[in-house]
Amino acid sequence: MLERSHLEILVEVKRHGSVTAAAEALHLTQSALSHNIRKLEQQAGTDIWLREGRALRLTQAGEYLLAVAQRLLPQMELAEQQLAHFAQGERGTLRIGMECHPCYQWLLKVVAPYLAAWPLVDVDVKQKFQFGGVKALLGHEIDLLVTPDPMLHPGLRFEPVFGYEQVLVVHEAHPWAGQEAVRPEQLAEETLITYPVPIDRLDIYNTFLLPANCRPRKHKTIETTDIMLQMVAGGRGVTALPKWLVTDYAPHLRLRTLRLGPQGIRKHIHLGAREADWNTDYLHAFVALARQTGQ
Repeated sequence: MLERSHLEILVEVKRHGSVTAAAEALHLTQSALSHNIRKLEQQAGTDIWLREGRALRLTQAGEYLLAVAQRLLPQMELAEQQLAHFAQGERGTLRIGMECHPCYQWLLKVVAPYLAAWPLVDVDVKQKFQFGGVKALLGHEIDLLVTPDPMLHPGLRFEPVFGYEQVLVVHEAHPWAGQEAVRPEQLAEETLITYPVPIDRLDIYNTFLLPANCRPRKHKTIETTDIMLQMVAGGRGVTALPKWLVTDYAPHLRLRTLRLGPQGIRKHIHLGAREADWNTDYLHAFVALARQTGQ
């Protein structure tokens, strides 16, 4: 009774907002799409949606079915992809979701030797899952999540693979350049440059500034690491980054790093996966290689 086409119709109608656009996306006529849903409604004995003028409103049954579709369709697509890989003699695809900007630079160090060691495994890196990684793992949209802030959830497993220190970065002519550490209140007259992410996901705010009830004079966001460091090197502000990233990524720039507080801020990059998939050989091998790279 319930077919995949019904689920696809609901998802496309939700995505595009109309039957006409959904039919076009699915390469169906509008009448064929509507007939498909009417047949399902007749078989189920309940309405899936109601028309209100030109708009459609999902019924309670329709909302439930849409939630099922959003959960099942990604898993069905994954199963089809995996079967295609097996048919082509490949092991599969490792889909990696990135939940932090600087982690991407670290990931590059792991991917190259991994591809050499596992030539029959394809690797796909998805940065659009930033800050929605747990949901993407549970929805089978990614297989591995790279994050500095693991979130405990039933069915998921996270392992620390690389430790680092979060530091304040200033240009060499900055008055603080000779200091070993900086205090929160010192940033009150500074322009702080960060990635464009919510403040509650920024370590310099939630573990350094806000506990001391301090804020920078100005907060500026920049998407790319290289531009961020160029701005700091040009005396346009300060930033907080992993120390290894500053050392490896911009050794040519005249920058200095300072500890955030007398004890500093220590972090770990974690890899997370579904518990049921953890011992998949090529996924487990990636985690092991990532841990070796971080040593």
